[in-house]
Amino acid sequence: MKAERPLKVVFFRTEAGNEPVREWLRGLPREECKTVGVDILKVQFAWPLGKPLVDNLGGGLWEVRSRLGNRISRTLFVVVDEEIVLLHGFIKKTEKTRADELNLAKKRKNQYLQAYEKEHPSRQ
Repeated sequence: MKAERPLKVVFFRTEAGNEPVREWLRGLPREECKTVGVDILKVQFAWPLGKPLVDNLGGGLWEVRSRLGNRISRTLFVVVDEEIVLLHGFIKKTEKTRADELNLAKKRKNQYLQAYEKEHPSRQ
């Protein structure tokens, strides 16, 4: 079932207030940043989606798969109460997503969910 309205997109924020995905996007060349943004927008307006744009990584983690000319990027996210939470972004350099990239996204997901549960105790 498609979302009746677009999901909200939020950036994971560290305890120090940094937004790693926003910072990563700002470090990309302008056209690549635009491509990733358009892909995230597609997910926002047409969720749920599948391959080739979105893939399920298990455990509630998903990835937006963006083609950037001769490179491929991945933006890892989780959906929580009609919000897409962007957890981690990177340029993919190997066939399989590296364990350290997945572990970082899982860690951020858990941090986000813990903070979310404190703010929304009635939704547990």
